[in-house]
Amino acid sequence: MRAYVLIHAQTSETAEVVTMIRKIKGVTAADVTFGPFDAVAQVEAENLDAVGRIIVREIRPLPGVMDTITCLAVDPGK
Repeated sequence: MRAYVLIHAQTSETAEVVTMIRKIKGVTAADVTFGPFDAVAQVEAENLDAVGRIIVREIRPLPGVMDTITCLAVDPGK
Protein backbone atom coordinates (compact mmCIF):
# COMPACT_ATOMS: atom_id res chain seq x y z
CA MET A 1 0.00 0.00 0.00
CA ARG A 2 1.30 3.43 -0.94
CA ALA A 3 0.12 6.87 0.12
CA TYR A 4 1.14 10.44 -0.51
CA VAL A 5 0.99 12.71 2.53
CA LEU A 6 0.53 16.42 1.84
CA ILE A 7 1.90 18.45 4.73
CA HIS A 8 1.31 21.94 6.06
CA ALA A 9 4.31 22.95 8.17
CA GLN A 10 5.31 26.03 10.07
CA THR A 11 7.09 28.12 7.47
CA SER A 12 10.35 28.45 9.36
CA GLU A 13 10.50 24.70 10.04
CA THR A 14 9.64 23.14 6.68
CA ALA A 15 13.17 21.97 5.83
CA GLU A 16 13.63 20.49 9.31
CA VAL A 17 10.26 18.71 9.08
CA VAL A 18 11.25 17.10 5.77
CA THR A 19 14.61 16.03 7.20
CA MET A 20 12.86 14.34 10.14
CA ILE A 21 10.23 12.70 7.91
CA ARG A 22 12.92 11.19 5.66
CA LYS A 23 14.25 9.25 8.69
CA ILE A 24 10.93 7.51 9.39
CA LYS A 25 10.74 3.82 8.51
CA GLY A 26 8.18 3.41 5.74
CA VAL A 27 8.78 6.83 4.21
CA THR A 28 10.30 6.26 0.78
CA ALA A 29 10.58 9.94 -0.22
CA ALA A 30 9.91 13.39 1.21
CA ASP A 31 10.36 16.79 -0.39
CA VAL A 32 9.72 20.47 0.24
CA THR A 33 7.16 21.77 -2.24
CA PHE A 34 5.91 25.13 -3.48
CA GLY A 35 2.19 25.61 -3.79
CA PRO A 36 -0.74 24.97 -1.44
CA PHE A 37 1.30 22.48 0.65
CA ASP A 38 4.74 22.90 2.17
CA ALA A 39 5.94 19.31 1.77
CA VAL A 40 4.95 15.90 0.45
CA ALA A 41 5.97 12.46 1.68
CA GLN A 42 5.54 9.06 0.06
CA VAL A 43 4.72 6.31 2.54
CA GLU A 44 4.76 2.59 1.78
CA ALA A 45 3.65 -0.20 4.12
CA GLU A 46 2.15 -3.68 3.98
CA ASN A 47 -1.45 -2.52 4.53
CA LEU A 48 -3.71 0.44 5.23
CA ASP A 49 -3.42 0.08 9.01
CA ALA A 50 0.37 0.26 8.82
CA VAL A 51 0.22 3.34 6.59
CA GLY A 52 -2.16 4.95 9.08
CA ARG A 53 0.15 4.18 12.00
CA ILE A 54 3.11 5.81 10.25
CA ILE A 55 1.10 8.96 9.56
CA VAL A 56 -0.67 9.24 12.93
CA ARG A 57 2.16 8.11 15.21
CA GLU A 58 5.26 9.25 13.32
CA ILE A 59 4.51 12.15 10.96
CA ARG A 60 1.72 14.18 12.58
CA PRO A 61 3.38 14.49 16.02
CA LEU A 62 6.60 15.97 14.58
CA PRO A 63 7.40 19.49 15.74
CA GLY A 64 6.45 21.93 12.99
CA VAL A 65 3.79 19.74 11.36
CA MET A 66 0.51 21.64 11.46
CA ASP A 67 -1.78 19.49 9.29
CA THR A 68 -1.70 16.58 6.85
CA ILE A 69 -3.86 15.25 4.05
CA THR A 70 -3.40 11.66 2.96
CA CYS A 71 -3.94 10.51 -0.62
CA LEU A 72 -3.98 6.73 -1.05
CA ALA A 73 -2.48 5.42 -4.26
CA VAL A 74 -4.57 2.85 -6.15
CA ASP A 75 -3.87 0.64 -9.13
CA PRO A 76 -6.84 1.01 -11.49
CA GLY A 77 -5.73 -2.08 -13.40
CA LYS A 78 -6.43 -4.44 -10.49
